[in-house]
Amino acid sequence: MFVFLRKLIRRYPNKSHRALEILPGLVSWSLILLPVWGSFLWPLGLAYFIIIFDIYWLYRSTTMAVFAMMSHFRIEANKKYDWMGDVKGFGDWKTVYHVVVIPTYKEPITTLERTLKAMASQTLGSKQIIPVVAFEERAGKEINEARREMLEKKFGDKFAKLIFSYHPANIRGEVVGKSSNAAWGAKIFLKEMKKQKDWQMDKMTISSVDCDVVLHPNHMAALTYKFLDSPRRYRTIWQGAIMFYNNIEKIPWPMRVYGRIASVINMGMLMRPDRLINFSTYSLSLKLMDEVGYWDSDVIPEDYRIFFKTYFATGGEVEVEPIFLPIFADAAEAVGFWNTFVNTYEQVKRWAWGASDDVYIIKNYILDKKAPFWDKTIRVFKVLEDHMLWPVNWFIITLGATLPPLLNDKFSRTVIGKTLPQVASAILTLSLVSLLAIMVVDFKARPKVEGLSWWRKALSPFEFVLLPVVGFFFAAIPGIDAHTRLMLGKYLEYRVTEKV
Repeated sequence: MFVFLRKLIRRYPNKSHRALEILPGLVSWSLILLPVWGSFLWPLGLAYFIIIFDIYWLYRSTTMAVFAMMSHFRIEANKKYDWMGDVKGFGDWKTVYHVVVIPTYKEPITTLERTLKAMASQTLGSKQIIPVVAFEERAGKEINEARREMLEKKFGDKFAKLIFSYHPANIRGEVVGKSSNAAWGAKIFLKEMKKQKDWQMDKMTISSVDCDVVLHPNHMAALTYKFLDSPRRYRTIWQGAIMFYNNIEKIPWPMRVYGRIASVINMGMLMRPDRLINFSTYSLSLKLMDEVGYWDSDVIPEDYRIFFKTYFATGGEVEVEPIFLPIFADAAEAVGFWNTFVNTYEQVKRWAWGASDDVYIIKNYILDKKAPFWDKTIRVFKVLEDHMLWPVNWFIITLGATLPPLLNDKFSRTVIGKTLPQVASAILTLSLVSLLAIMVVDFKARPKVEGLSWWRKALSPFEFVLLPVVGFFFAAIPGIDAHTRLMLGKYLEYRVTEKV
């Protein structure tokens, strides 16, 4: 089977690529419409499918809640832990340097200052950190130079070296976005590296850091310890807990709920080594990054791509190791309710566009002959499961059990037709226990905001009543939007999330 598929891919590279682009949308739309056409063609089979799917959802929500709680406790312990005490146990700890690539477009200077300030306040000491502020030339020379001047004045002497890069516009074959900008920033860093005698590639890490994140003061110390302590340091990617809490109390209610849920899910994922893949802000050894040729410049989403690029290049040796520390990020925000709504929608759609990586992942899965079969199969299956069910979950959970008896009168008079909505409702009601646990984790993990009114605090738990609406507008619809665009060949253009 694999021999045939390999020949097919090599013989028809463009056609196979296009077929795989259609796959996520085809699967999504087929499953979304299943309760409609299945109600007439095979209502009994559809009923059992819906019950099994609801049980699957109950399992997913329960395990996520449990893992999020476990992760929260580990994060709280690691925040207080003396990481530098462990780091200093290594005689060569001062030879380790951390390159931090920060792609930016037109974000406010205060956002960049906040990110660099957090790096300058690391317990490791900022003289072992090398930020690369990666500007886009298309932002305009005047804007870029003004921001560079302010950042140099404030942080020029804080780090081992503060580097600035300017990603040229309209490079042939490139796709505008974080990945191509980060790749250019890495090239500029390598030129600077050649001038420095004490920067050794095998003693350095490189991180992709969103320009709105605030690293915990222990982050770089924990990364240094894990790098020095691991015999697999050149085959590991390190990932912290992305939490959209920087501005969570400033954004409107529905978008706030989405940010809170997404933060808890990100915490829970750290406890799942079987499906953990680096996301948004992450680190790996510079040696590994150099080995695979850095970030690709012809894609929008770079995080999953760099994992599978390193994974297949090393014969399946790369894995993601969690760093149980918070990485606070901005939730999508803009001026006014509607603009914030649109901003959040566009951000989620960009994340859902990660399904475009499925082509690369599936092709490499088929062509690869080095990675352990079951390991790569499980990893690829988990990614495809998450990507393809992204827009499906909401429709099956909310409408799946209602449509068959509603559309098929004959089926509605059978025992299973009458009881299907009640059975599905009972299963999903059990998942409310998981929601309660998620609310508790969110409450504990969310930084307390001074000056927040008492009624906002009192209403905070009740904000989750909007979860079905939030799931529709910020999961189902942007997900199917991205999948449909990919299926029709209407490729997504990179849209920078507005910062205010």
